[in-house]
Amino acid sequence: MSHASIPAVVLLSGGLDSTTLLHHVARDLRRAPVYALSVHYGQRHARELACARAQAEAAGAAEHRIADLSGVAALVREGTALVEGSGEVPDLDALTPEQRDQPPTYVPNRNMTLLAVAAAYAEAKGVQELYYGAQAMDEYGYWDCTGPFVERLNAVLALNRRQAVRVLAPFAALRKSEALRIGLRLGVDYAQTWSCYRGGDAPCLTCPTCIERHNAFSELGAIDPLVGPTRPGASQDAR
Repeated sequence: MSHASIPAVVLLSGGLDSTTLLHHVARDLRRAPVYALSVHYGQRHARELACARAQAEAAGAAEHRIADLSGVAALVREGTALVEGSGEVPDLDALTPEQRDQPPTYVPNRNMTLLAVAAAYAEAKGVQELYYGAQAMDEYGYWDCTGPFVERLNAVLALNRRQAVRVLAPFAALRKSEALRIGLRLGVDYAQTWSCYRGGDAPCLTCPTCIERHNAFSELGAIDPLVGPTRPGASQDAR
C-alpha cells in the first residue's frame, strides 16, 4: 500500500491543536482520504464547531461530520465548568497548584467518550488510523490527554476481532508552541480557530486555554490573529 493511500479519521474540535493536527495529517503525513469528525457535547458555545467546518474544507477533508452528543451536558454539568448550565469558567491565575493537575474545565470522561464515537466512525469507514490532538499542556493537565491514556485505550480497541482502530496522538509529548510551529510552517489560518473556554465575540484572554494559546504565539514571536499584537487587560505570565 502506498503511503498516500492510507486513510485517516481526525477528531477535530476547531481549536488550535486539533486544527494543526488535521493539516499535519493531510499534508505532512499524506494520509488520504482524511475524514474529520467533530462533536457537539453541550459545550458552552459553538464557535469551535464553525471553525472546524472551515478547517475541514481548507484541509480538503473528504467528509466532515458533526456528532450530536449534546445530551451529555446534562449528565456532567455538576462536574465541569465547560458545558451549558455549569459553573463559571475560572481564570488560570485563580487555580491553586492542586487544581492545575485537573482543573474545573475538565469534562468528566469527555475524551474517552469522543474517541469511542470517533473509533466507531472510523471502523464503519474501514479506517484504521484515528488521530487525536492531545497536547502536553504547559500550565495545567488532564489525565485523558496523556500518553498512558492513549496506550490503554488502544489496548481496549485492539480487542476488536475484525477492524481494530488505533488512536494516534503525535502531539501528546509536544508543548503547544511546538505544535503551533508545525501549523505556522503549513500556513494554517489560525483566524479560523477558537480556543477560549468562555466563547463570546473575542477571546477572554484570562482562562487557562487563552493563556496557553497566548504563550505559544509569544514564544514563537508570532501574532495570534484573534488577538493582534497586544492583549490589553490580561496578565503576560499566569504562573
